[in-house]
Amino acid sequence: MTQAGSMTAMSKEMQDCVAACMSCHSVCEETMSSCMQMGGQPQMQIMRALIDCSEMTRMCADMMMRRSPMSPEMCAMCAKACDMCAEACMSMPDDQQMVRCAEACRRSAEMCRAMAGATM
Repeated sequence: MTQAGSMTAMSKEMQDCVAACMSCHSVCEETMSSCMQMGGQPQMQIMRALIDCSEMTRMCADMMMRRSPMSPEMCAMCAKACDMCAEACMSMPDDQQMVRCAEACRRSAEMCRAMAGATM
């Protein structure tokens, strides 16, 4: 039996968390592009949060998919990065892209918090 064949299937909760992380990663990337077009100092603060969140969600999803024993700790850190990004994006509540990003971040944070406490 191959190594991959001997792995148990991911739980529905883990699959949902991976999907939420990847969705958040994509929306953060789109929002970075929008931020760069706006320019200005306030956007630089948001950009930092977007970059952290984008990288963390991608890495978190990757670690869950390969069943890393560090996944619960990564999920906890990812939830924190997502919360910070949602807060940063909501500093511009009139911008549809920022609101969309904050929503994706909140969903990912919620899912990651649940996975941080789960046995992987």
